[in-house]
Amino acid sequence: MPATSEALTAERILAATEEVLRRHGPAKATVVDVARALGVSHGSVYRHFRTKAALREAVTKRWLDLTTELLAEIAGATERDPEARLREWLAALFAAKRRKAGGDPELFATYSVLAEDAGEVVSGHLAELTGQLTEILRAGVRAGTFAVEDPETAARALFQATACFHDPGYAKEWERPGVLGEFEALVDLLMRGLRA
Repeated sequence: MPATSEALTAERILAATEEVLRRHGPAKATVVDVARALGVSHGSVYRHFRTKAALREAVTKRWLDLTTELLAEIAGATERDPEARLREWLAALFAAKRRKAGGDPELFATYSVLAEDAGEVVSGHLAELTGQLTEILRAGVRAGTFAVEDPETAARALFQATACFHDPGYAKEWERPGVLGEFEALVDLLMRGLRA
């Protein structure tokens, strides 16, 4: 039974958009395809998202937010040791990216294309992630665990230093034999550099 425009929500549109992107890819997926999948007119979709670009940005943000929320739980666990939190946060980021890339390579490739066009969404995502790292480092400074003069600058440097384990451009490298050992060696090195 087709959905009515009254029953249509932004979340339903985003879920349908993800399925349409999975089937058709970013080059061929249209708002008409999304509307057809929902059983509504394309005008109904446009009432929620004014443009195709806005719809693509929203679906990209939804995808990125899954990682941000997972990591926020770790960053917010203030009762835990800051070094253990930092290690867990970095490992969870790498694991989430590997899962997305390996679990659904076509969708991962689609989102990589969409992310290139969603500069503000991606910038916001990266700012949230480095903000979480900053808070962990601040907690480590307060606890006497880390010797960092400027936690915000150190967080950006830490994020950049680990880029080959979370930047989608390196996704093909994540399945190489020994990559987990390389990740752990880098994290150990970074922790030694942060310690008081």
